[in-house]
Amino acid sequence: MYYIVESHKSFEQAATDLEAAVKRNEFGVLHIHDLGNTLRGKGVAFAENCKVFEVCNPGQAGKVLSTDMRLNMALPCRISVYTEQGKTKIGMIKPVPMLASLSQDATLARVAHEVEAKTRQMIDEAK
Repeated sequence: MYYIVESHKSFEQAATDLEAAVKRNEFGVLHIHDLGNTLRGKGVAFAENCKVFEVCNPGQAGKVLSTDMRLNMALPCRISVYTEQGKTKIGMIKPVPMLASLSQDATLARVAHEVEAKTRQMIDEAK
């Protein structure tokens, strides 16, 4: 259900490299949520770092939404760069199994496979 890789890069370098990989692979970064800083800013003792990248390819999103508008709740895709016990990791919830639990549509399955291949490539390039 998850695709997670460990990186030997610093947290910040992995985040920078992921953003570049997203753009190289014809997706856009819609927003970056800095969950670590947000939690610390709210007074939560949180030692780890975590940035969640909302990424989207408009063409693929259009195919999904024109087939089943309810799937707007699963968009955009999210890729996270985070630390865990001193290690930097990059990961996502795989689109194919997630979509399979929401729809049996063959067109959507093809889109999910294409998106998963691209997002996996982005993660591998950034690691």
